[in-house]
Amino acid sequence: MSRKYFWQKNLSCSWGDLYHYLLTITWKQFFCLTIFTYLTINIFFALAYLIERNGIENARSGSFIDAFSFSVQTMATIGYGAMYPSSIYTHFLVSIEVFIGLLGVAMATGLMFARFSKPTARILFSKVATISSYNGVPTLMFRTANQRNNFIVEAQVQANFLHPEISQEGEKLRRFYPLNLLRSQTPIFAYSWMIMHPIDEKSPLYGLAPQDLSKSNSQIIVVISGLDETVSQTVHSRYTYKGEDIYWNARFVDVLSWNDAGNPLIDYEHFHDVRTI
Repeated sequence: MSRKYFWQKNLSCSWGDLYHYLLTITWKQFFCLTIFTYLTINIFFALAYLIERNGIENARSGSFIDAFSFSVQTMATIGYGAMYPSSIYTHFLVSIEVFIGLLGVAMATGLMFARFSKPTARILFSKVATISSYNGVPTLMFRTANQRNNFIVEAQVQANFLHPEISQEGEKLRRFYPLNLLRSQTPIFAYSWMIMHPIDEKSPLYGLAPQDLSKSNSQIIVVISGLDETVSQTVHSRYTYKGEDIYWNARFVDVLSWNDAGNPLIDYEHFHDVRTI
């Protein structure tokens, strides 16, 4: 499921925050960057070895392929023995490359472990939200589901209304207004959860029309957090609803059913479907 964010982040690498950058890029970007770095280092050392034509024993003179292969063997400390350094200059380069190789393996291993061990939540948010009457009060509704076969303990949800405003001095501001929810926490989040906000006189949505939300670029920011019982770590997930994502005078279709064993089932195929009323 693709998530929507209420801001756009600049993913350009900052050397001052390189560790965070390497943890937040996608796996595809991470592997591509790792491979590129590995090839770049070996190409650099292969060219350095070629400066001295006979510095590598049993290598063809001036052969880039042999120099590159020797660099790979040196960095990985494979040591086949067919090629070996035969001069002080080559021995010096080998010492530097082995040291860089050891650091590289340690860093790559640490980053891989950090990325794999990072706790994540597989929480599904409905792609749309609805506004309809509930117990006689207009209510904003959206639903979520825990897509893992486990429990999120002491789950809490926060919803905020992000609304652009202009102060009396003419300054443009983006203000957050908390939305009071009928139920903002649950002891166990296992299946689905319908989150509801009554639009009464105290609500920042009170008196707004559908076009008001779209024209003002207002958004509703939702954050769910809780303790994943499997890894015993806090996980969180967030989602953003824009004005065009809110369906007025509509309700979600029912997706919860029960099998013969009495276990609940969620129909994810219709999880985002709504019906007009």
